[in-house]
This record gives sequence, C-alpha cells and structure tokens, in this order.
Amino acid sequence: MDRTHRSTLAWRPALAAVLFASLLPMGHPAAAADDAEIERERLTAIVRQLDLIDRLVGQSSAAAPDAPARYHFDYPRLNADLQRVRAGIRDYLTPQRAQPREPAALSGEYRQDTGQEGER
Repeated sequence: MDRTHRSTLAWRPALAAVLFASLLPMGHPAAAADDAEIERERLTAIVRQLDLIDRLVGQSSAAAPDAPARYHFDYPRLNADLQRVRAGIRDYLTPQRAQPREPAALSGEYRQDTGQEGER
C-alpha cells in the first residue's frame, strides 16, 4: 500500500505542470507582439502594391483606346475603390480613434455600357 501511495505522489507534480500549462493562453505575449508586427509589415506591403497598381491603372487609363465601343473599362471607378482600400489600411495602421469606422462598400462593377451597338 505504501508503494502505491509513493508512486501516486511521484506523478502529481507532472500532472500539476500539465494542468497549469493547459490553463495558460495559447502563445506567448512576445509571440503575439511578433504576429502583430508581421501583420503590420504585410499590410504595409499591400499598400505599396496598391500604389503600384494605382500607377498601372493610370498608365492603362491613359493608353485606353478612344474608339467608340459599347463597353469600356471604368478606370475612375477602379481608382476610387483602390483609394478606399488604401485609406482603410492606412486608417488601421495609424488609427485616429479607438474603434475603426465601418468601411465603405466597393462598387466592384468596372464595365460601363455606353449604349452603342457594335456594327458587324
């Protein structure tokens, strides 16, 4: 009986350590800070990529054909949506107030119908 009691006492510290570890929040505070920094770096990279896309949109808009067509790409609307996305990310990275505001809806429709039928 004495032997069983001693072996039971031997594993109690290990059990206590496992239970204590399971009660701790997942991840270390330093790891959470690293995750936040990684997210910040990724969002900053996205803003740089949006800047590049904005330049490409400007070049494409300038080179768009002037020939009348029934449909053409709506570059100003795309540019406005890019500006909204960029502003939303920048507002998140450098918040002006405690809570973020509701984001504006993107239009997503970039094809305009000019009403002209193509003759074939």
